[in-house]
Amino acid sequence: MLTKPKGTYDILPGESQKWAKLEQVFRRVCEIANYEEIRTPIFEQYETFHRDQTDSSDMVNKETYDFIDRGERKMTLRPEGTAGCVRAYVENKLYASNKISKLFYFGPMFRYERPQKGRYRQFYQFGLEAYGPKSALLDVDIISTAILLFKAIGLNKLRVRINTLGDKESRDKYREVLVNYFTKNIDYLCADCKDRLNKNPLRILDCKVDKDSEVLKKAPCISDYLNEESKAHFKEVIDSLDRLGISYVLDPHLVRGLDYYSDTVFEIEYLSDVLGNQNVICAGGRYNNLVKELGGPDIPGVGLAFGMDRILLALENENIKIVKDKELHFFLITLGNLAKEEGQKLIYDARLRGFKCDMSYQGQSLKAQFKEADYNNSLFTLILGDDEIANNNINVKNNQTKTQETVKLNELFDYLLSKINNCANCGGKCHEKSTN
Repeated sequence: MLTKPKGTYDILPGESQKWAKLEQVFRRVCEIANYEEIRTPIFEQYETFHRDQTDSSDMVNKETYDFIDRGERKMTLRPEGTAGCVRAYVENKLYASNKISKLFYFGPMFRYERPQKGRYRQFYQFGLEAYGPKSALLDVDIISTAILLFKAIGLNKLRVRINTLGDKESRDKYREVLVNYFTKNIDYLCADCKDRLNKNPLRILDCKVDKDSEVLKKAPCISDYLNEESKAHFKEVIDSLDRLGISYVLDPHLVRGLDYYSDTVFEIEYLSDVLGNQNVICAGGRYNNLVKELGGPDIPGVGLAFGMDRILLALENENIKIVKDKELHFFLITLGNLAKEEGQKLIYDARLRGFKCDMSYQGQSLKAQFKEADYNNSLFTLILGDDEIANNNINVKNNQTKTQETVKLNELFDYLLSKINNCANCGGKCHEKSTN
């Protein structure tokens, strides 16, 4: 028997509706916040993600799915959405309008890492990217839109953690201080961090192995080494968050897992044990040099990404139902060959009018068809036999009131529509048992 690859999963009926609803809500919020959709390939040229041999991130060094295609070209399945969006932004000259570009994307990403709850080798992300001026207000627009997204689905128990990495001048100064500090404490570092020391010492602060060590806790903070421009930018970000009433926690040791970030970086955590150590459900920050690195003009960017899998786990933990139970407007039971043939036409005509409906296709017994109607949670069960066809009638059972009426076939759709609309407008009172 064939099985799915390790670290992947099937999104089955019942779950797929939740994914679709979540995507629908997010798309609506993006429309409100003026973010437009962009769709990029799931694989890119290897260099799109492997731009710098000094990149110290685990994603670039250990986790990408790389392959040689039939044209002997080296390709990579996208491990994240930002680089592909920047490539598309540059290649298609979206910057030519001289306007801020606010984009969103949704799709699968691929990383070869140890599977665990909320973390998979194929996973799905919803992301936002904005290209334009180096504006603190744009940083806050990204963060506040993330908050809007969470509020739209009723998700609570959240915390924003935020920090600044400063501009290049500030980071170079801070880097020198960190190298001196960690060199003196090199015996307390894990093997990966010893390797990071000379490549990107800021990544040591993000180490999952040494995260609780006193050496990391006592490491110098970048806030002490920011130049005036970086201080002013971050202060404006914080002041703007205060004006919007968005609560946050300053975390001087917060860095992001990718080396292209600068200035503002942030994470949004879901405060529950349901995700274990993987409780970050949204993260992002500013990347001022990435557009230029990929061959474009010197235009800064800022973005974030949501892990869709983790958000669904969080919704489940909060007992938030974002989709209704499966429900058909009606299920058609047919008795006899002629009724089966005419029933299929009735179903087709009903669907053309927007009714959610179905019928049995297996020549089942009456009892079995009633069970199938119950399984599909139909508001009405329609019963059509050869005698009903001869008299231009159909029997309609209301599954809420448990009453049954005989309706003319040519009046059926108007009858059902009036009943459904009445149900929608009465707040459920029409489901009380009728005396008809």
